[in-house]
Amino acid sequence: MYEVVLLIEKPLSRVDAGQIAGLYGAGTHPGRTHVHVLLPVEDASARVESALGSIAASEVLATSALNFPDVDLAKIQAEIVERSQAALDESLAALSERGCAVDGEVTSAEPVEALSNAVRERQASEVVILTRPHVVAEFFHVDWTSKARRRLGVPCLHLIEHRDPDKPAGPSVRDERSV
Repeated sequence: MYEVVLLIEKPLSRVDAGQIAGLYGAGTHPGRTHVHVLLPVEDASARVESALGSIAASEVLATSALNFPDVDLAKIQAEIVERSQAALDESLAALSERGCAVDGEVTSAEPVEALSNAVRERQASEVVILTRPHVVAEFFHVDWTSKARRRLGVPCLHLIEHRDPDKPAGPSVRDERSV
């Protein structure tokens, strides 16, 4: 069976799920390809630190110290993991409905590290990375796809995510298969 690892940032839209299924002939050749979906989980402490840093940076002329209530990072992290698992389940269902053999996991590891481990463990033949556009990161080749291409010895396809038709229009797909 042809093994593909799919790294996503957020739940797959119906359009993206259909495109992934179409790429691997899920409708016409079911059972030939297996897709393992990876969804990175945000780190709660980094999220809080970033928010506080943004607030502090905007308060250049502040006269009093900002007073923040105690933050329960464990509770925030549990909520983030729960939302990420729901997003993964939604993505797996969307692919499964289109005939893909799928499984997946949420990961708190660095995304490209998790991708590398999944490719090695599953002996994947190909990687698909589906993200929103990251123009600056792509320009400097520090985006997930550029890092994966340098690190992995398998073809890496970068797709730009779509939104479902009932939502505002999203960017187009860019196919960049390379090893």
